[in-house]
Amino acid sequence: MDRLDQRIQWEPLQHTVDPDNFTPRLLALLSNALVWRESNELRRRFGLGTNDWRVISVLALNPGFSATEVSEFIGVNKAVVSKSVNTLVGRGLIVLMDGPRGSRPMYLTTEGVQMHDDMLPISMRGQDIVLAHLTPDEITSLNTLLQRMLVDARELQILENETAASQAR
Repeated sequence: MDRLDQRIQWEPLQHTVDPDNFTPRLLALLSNALVWRESNELRRRFGLGTNDWRVISVLALNPGFSATEVSEFIGVNKAVVSKSVNTLVGRGLIVLMDGPRGSRPMYLTTEGVQMHDDMLPISMRGQDIVLAHLTPDEITSLNTLLQRMLVDARELQILENETAASQAR
């Protein structure tokens, strides 16, 4: 046996994640499947993707948000938002205005409002898939739990970032 063969782990490890019962994996798989379905349908019907939809959706809720605010709201990198903003501006679906201290508030155009209304049912279909097997009380409980978990995950990320920054000093 050569040296490389001696360093290779040929058998499964004894202590591993049970993929059928590891909740973060199951949530990620469900999310990925829903996003893939949504993105595929949005691209097919409108030539826009999920990130473009997310920007449109945020501006429908929060007219005047900047790219930074959109990025924070949907939890994606600002570069992703910037790419979508450029696409949406180019398509005449949103406009950028001049705001205080160099900010660039964004607004849907009339065409953007129509696009929002056309895209909304595709996104809501994902919601229907998730909630189809739940009672109204279970939906309320699930949403409450997910919101609490998001707060915990964000707090952990902040703590880990602070720890990493202090260790780098």
